[in-house]
Amino acid sequence: MAIPAQARSRRFRLLWILPAAVLLLAVAVLLARFVRELPAVQDFMTQYPGESELPPESPVGLPAWLGWQHFLSAFFILLIIRTGWQIRTEKRPAAFYTRNNRGLIRTKGAPHRISLTLWLHLSLDALWVLNGVVFIVLVFVSGHWVRLVPLHWDIFPNAVSVGIQYLSLQWPTENGWVNYNALQLLTYFITVFIAAPLAILTGIRMSPAWPTGRTRLSAAYPVELARRIHFPVMLWFVLFTVTHVTLVFATGALRNLNHMYAGRDDASWWGFGIFAASLLVMIAAWFLARPLFLRPIAALSGTVSR
Repeated sequence: MAIPAQARSRRFRLLWILPAAVLLLAVAVLLARFVRELPAVQDFMTQYPGESELPPESPVGLPAWLGWQHFLSAFFILLIIRTGWQIRTEKRPAAFYTRNNRGLIRTKGAPHRISLTLWLHLSLDALWVLNGVVFIVLVFVSGHWVRLVPLHWDIFPNAVSVGIQYLSLQWPTENGWVNYNALQLLTYFITVFIAAPLAILTGIRMSPAWPTGRTRLSAAYPVELARRIHFPVMLWFVLFTVTHVTLVFATGALRNLNHMYAGRDDASWWGFGIFAASLLVMIAAWFLARPLFLRPIAALSGTVSR
């Protein structure tokens, strides 16, 4: 059976991209090791070791609710990325969904018919947004926002220092229980306060919920612009997830997992056990997110057709 030309082209690009990425990473590591030995850079790293000082009243430790938030965020974003990619690539949906135009929320005219994949994507989006709202409220009420928002300009030179330490494979001193390093803080800030709102705003513009009759509003915010932003935002979440998981396991897996899932600062196996259980849940959800299992759930609020 002959392989389609498009599939051959993708496979050819993949065969070149992976070795090129490995080569670039190796060059970056060697360059970072060379730069780190320069006297001026050593003085710079002494002045900016990698942490920006927190206010004296900052909370210490990670609360239990953060573990649940972490699991739910990972659970939803995994399936959102999966369904988003399916929407982008599928040519013939396995099923369609039409919402029942009754109940508390009604729309003018006939309800939109969308693919079952898009229905799942939008449903997960709504749950992810709800979880994010709860997270933002808890972060600001508990005072933990100071660990996610840059408070001093020295965060930027400290982030450069941490980047050199990571790239040279000589890890910075980690103490996430008390304070994140500057690069972590900037990454979390971008993810929570920039990437997530952009994903929501562009997703709303691309969804069937956008008011089609508002011509001026649609012209001011064209759907093409939303699409051009939405896809790079998805790539940011993929890059963030891969890097985050890699560093969690490379810089002290047991302690990091205890911080994230068990709310404790030690090297016991509690955090790993909770993480393993959550991983099984995510794997099960990945395989259950199929039309066979989704049809009965979607039928509760609409009509599913092939």
